[in-house]
Amino acid sequence: MANSWQGGPYGYGGPAAGNPYRQGPAPGWAGPPVLVAHGSLSRRFMAYLLDIVFIFGFSCLLWLAISFLGVITFGVAWVLYAILPASGILYSAITVGGPRQSTLGMRMLGLRAVRASTGGPVDWITAGVHALLFYVALSTFLLWVLDIGIGVVRADRRMGHDLVIDLAVVRDA
Repeated sequence: MANSWQGGPYGYGGPAAGNPYRQGPAPGWAGPPVLVAHGSLSRRFMAYLLDIVFIFGFSCLLWLAISFLGVITFGVAWVLYAILPASGILYSAITVGGPRQSTLGMRMLGLRAVRASTGGPVDWITAGVHALLFYVALSTFLLWVLDIGIGVVRADRRMGHDLVIDLAVVRDA
């Protein structure tokens, strides 16, 4: 066995033997992928239902603030009503991209979002794009069914928009 594929060249004692051909993880390797607990799709669905209530409240607060600013500025600030449709994306970008890495609904159900490849935190731009992709999929029935179907079929329960952004929703420990 001059060159075994399991043990290296003949006589190779491994990293502990002080051999200069030390084997370790490849450079730039971030570690194993994040393991996602089974059953997180039902928690994510319930968290989204809670988030709908919070987004509605957030949108109402934005509407009141814009109305008040519009009266003060004699109608100039009323152009800010254009941001109201994006309030759900703004809500997700602020909360998931924040220090707790989860929306209010996700916090209530013990979930948080992490980078799937590293397990690290998600920045607010990635969180906003993640929410945008979800709402685009939600607005077209076929993409929504495909998105949910991918989550049901995969063992780690990551949906289609999670795969595109390299995001995983895990249970908060």
